[in-house]
Amino acid sequence: MEPRCISAECLGETGFSYTLSLISGKYKMTVLYTLAEFGVVRFNEMKRYIGGVSFKTLSVTLKELEGDGLVHREEYPQVPPKVEYSLTERGRSLMPILDGMCEWGERNRG
Repeated sequence: MEPRCISAECLGETGFSYTLSLISGKYKMTVLYTLAEFGVVRFNEMKRYIGGVSFKTLSVTLKELEGDGLVHREEYPQVPPKVEYSLTERGRSLMPILDGMCEWGERNRG
């Protein structure tokens, strides 16, 4: 096999780059982790659990993850409004990667 030449390659055309585009952002991995751990979660529960995230930032993060097909948003027609979030099948397919990161962190933290 011939060695690859970096001048003939483009990072933006790799699977790594695509995956990173879906999960990059300060809270995206945190939201995915939260939903993986707890299943169905309401907005305020998630905000309390994560801590330090503003309502707007969490809302934008959830909308982006929903737009990318990783998170499902279920809105119930009632007063007060009830909205629940969960992982989609596509979102759950990222969990082996997240699990690997968690295992690495457990092995390597102080």
